[in-house]
Amino acid sequence: MEPKTSCTDIKPLSFAFMMLLLFSGLGYSPQITAEPKSYTFGVVPQQSATKLARNWVPILKLLSEKTGVDLRFATAPDIPTFEKRLSDGEYDFAYMNPYHYTVFHENPGYVAFAKRANKKITGIIVVREDSDYQSVNDLDGQVLVFPAPAAFAATLLVRSSLNKLKVAHEPKFVSSHDSVYRAVAGKFADAGGGIVRTLNTIDPSIRSQLRVLWKSEGYTPHAFAVHSRIPSDMVGKLRDAMLELHTEEKGKAALEKLNINEIEAAENHDWDDVRALKIQPSMVDIEP
Repeated sequence: MEPKTSCTDIKPLSFAFMMLLLFSGLGYSPQITAEPKSYTFGVVPQQSATKLARNWVPILKLLSEKTGVDLRFATAPDIPTFEKRLSDGEYDFAYMNPYHYTVFHENPGYVAFAKRANKKITGIIVVREDSDYQSVNDLDGQVLVFPAPAAFAATLLVRSSLNKLKVAHEPKFVSSHDSVYRAVAGKFADAGGGIVRTLNTIDPSIRSQLRVLWKSEGYTPHAFAVHSRIPSDMVGKLRDAMLELHTEEKGKAALEKLNINEIEAAENHDWDDVRALKIQPSMVDIEP
């Protein structure tokens, strides 16, 4: 004899089945709300991560509010690690130096869409304010500190100029521009390479101990670039918002933290002056 099936055995199944039929008849379907996609915005670590976050998070938050594009600040512990992450295409958007852009445009395919307006980037050599050095020739045979082998203006422009002038020097690489300035101020090195923008943003107590001994020629500045996987309409939205920042009170204040007055649209060919230098990746120990 087969066991009898009780009402309690079939009610749950029947109820669920009936509810499914009911909602199907009403055209009901469960709504799944997906979290909005976030996009990483990588910033070259010319300064400490804490300082970069303090200066960049407000502007990225403002841009997110203006565009609806959720931008998340990202950086790296040092410039070589940043280069590796660019090479791997980890950042959706990135602020990178001119030489990095020429390399990582080719592979993995970052495309510039904006840059600092009306400014050229120049490399500088700083020495202590009270030092006896009066020209770059006085640095022959001395120890100079640099942020990283592939830092464009602070390292490549400075070192290539010294080589052309036949000024021998012993290079030491530290983690950031700020580390260069602190090393020179602290008498751990005779001189160091940097750029005007980062020198202007270092702690005044450090900056007051330094003076600029030499400046290079000017070149197209850092690129705001995007990985080719990001939709073009999203890039356009972000670019348009960035170009308007200097016209608004909040935007102007956010730009001032970066020591940038205005941002303008950019194209890939804007960095042809850097390409003309014919710097090879093998010269600076990074993977193209």
